[in-house]
Amino acid sequence: ASPNINMRDPVIYRIAHNPPHHNTGTKWCIYPMYDFAHPIEDAIEGITHSLCSLEFEDHRPLYDWVLREVGWWDNPPQQIEFARLNLTNTVMSKRYLKAFVDDGTVDGWDDPRMPTICGLRRLGVTPEAIRDFCEKIGVSKANSKVDRSLLDHCIRDDLKAKAKVVMAVLDPVKVIIDNYPEGQLEFLTIENNPENEAMGTRQVPFSKELYIERDDFMEVPEKKFFRLAPGKEVRLKGAYYITCTDFTKDENGVITEIHATYDPETKSGSGFEGRKVKGTLHWVNADTAVEAEARLYDAMMLDNPQDPNGDMIMNPDSLKVVKCVAEPSVKDASPGDRFQFMRNGYFAVDTKCTSSEKLVFNRIVALKSSFKPKKQ
Repeated sequence: ASPNINMRDPVIYRIAHNPPHHNTGTKWCIYPMYDFAHPIEDAIEGITHSLCSLEFEDHRPLYDWVLREVGWWDNPPQQIEFARLNLTNTVMSKRYLKAFVDDGTVDGWDDPRMPTICGLRRLGVTPEAIRDFCEKIGVSKANSKVDRSLLDHCIRDDLKAKAKVVMAVLDPVKVIIDNYPEGQLEFLTIENNPENEAMGTRQVPFSKELYIERDDFMEVPEKKFFRLAPGKEVRLKGAYYITCTDFTKDENGVITEIHATYDPETKSGSGFEGRKVKGTLHWVNADTAVEAEARLYDAMMLDNPQDPNGDMIMNPDSLKVVKCVAEPSVKDASPGDRFQFMRNGYFAVDTKCTSSEKLVFNRIVALKSSFKPKKQ
């Protein structure tokens, strides 16, 4: 006989003749309820601990009662409830996530913005980063919300010593070094990861024409702008000091080319100490640049993910797609390979859209948080 427990009269089965069942049609009309099937399935499968969120706490007496009544009480599964994980700027409800998939808002369940295992895997997040995040937040019985910046921190902390650091320019503008020998191509030695000397070095091509980031140049520099500007000198990573001498614009006022001169005595590794510069820029050699697509992912939702009408508010800047150029060392990268794009963030080769004709990189995380949610 069952012990006296304060429990509602349980519903064990439901009978549905109309409408037909979405899976079995009209073949069956009687179906076990979740509260009845769940404990039996756990016991059959040898589950020792059934972990669930807090709303199932009221169901535990029924869970235990079913196991007693069907004879699985000698060594039964144990149901334990805990608070569900809630992340800021992220929808965790499967119902809403399914709606995003169904209406095409996202590129399937493995869209890199989705808080799913397949989405995180495609984005490039490592299992080690996820485990570190879970260890840091712990398990609680109190409902709370975790700042997504903590997950970003765990991802950066995991990748900083294992990802190869390469140079890629996301918004390129050409630099022509006027006094560099015409037709000359030299190879410069650059470390693969400053955090991990064991990863060694690589040879990077350098010549007269290069690409730099457009925002690394300013026609009229602001105070404390230490990058390239007319008359200013900067260091090119692993290469030389260059000084801007001129620039050209198109009919819309957009800068199309920057002209500069270089000082051959300032070659990196030569021991030159004649003068110091404050700015160091990454660059890509124009003649050997690899063209690619960079998908810049950011927070999925705005701070307030639900407006008064109950509609979900997607962050309009959750994905930006740009054409970029990268050094030739990434040309043979395989889907899933991870890199740090110097000064731009951590990126992974997309496992779904990359092909032999098209190289696609997903930004896993920026080097520092730049998300500023818009006010509602």
